[in-house]
Amino acid sequence: MELKDIKELIKFVSKSGVNEVQLEKDDFKIVIKTGAQGPAEGSGTSYIQMMPSNQPAPGMMVPAQQQPGQQPPSGEAPAGPAAATEPPLASNHVEIKAPMVGTFYRSAGPDKDPFVKVGDNINKGDVVCIIEAMKLFNEIEAEISGKVVKVIADDASPVEFDQPLFILDPS
Repeated sequence: MELKDIKELIKFVSKSGVNEVQLEKDDFKIVIKTGAQGPAEGSGTSYIQMMPSNQPAPGMMVPAQQQPGQQPPSGEAPAGPAAATEPPLASNHVEIKAPMVGTFYRSAGPDKDPFVKVGDNINKGDVVCIIEAMKLFNEIEAEISGKVVKVIADDASPVEFDQPLFILDPS
């Protein structure tokens, strides 16, 4: 299974309102959980767990209480980044979004300075943060040059695919 397939599966789980999905293949098993069942109870975030599997592949299992496409029961807000209401961006501002699911870090270590701060001017290719995914630390680079207007994500917090991390003024 390729990374893009995993990302699509995560998007499906986030949008469907399902609490847990398991997918087993010959050599691995993926479990995606959302909402209060995750490691940070009540956080509304998703996490993914991959483990070796010696079981035959039964396919994807979806809990019976809620099938894909169903809406959450009335009175419940949808989980995930869509539930958070961010103020609209200025017309010239651009978001730097998370390219993967993982843990967001503003610096290379707890005793190090953040890669970028509000007011910093950055260039295309500058490292703006690190996202840890499956024990791998991925440096995230700016795709455009500009001035950092706002840091949206909290340090050492879980982030989802395509979640805004920073707001830049490219002018």
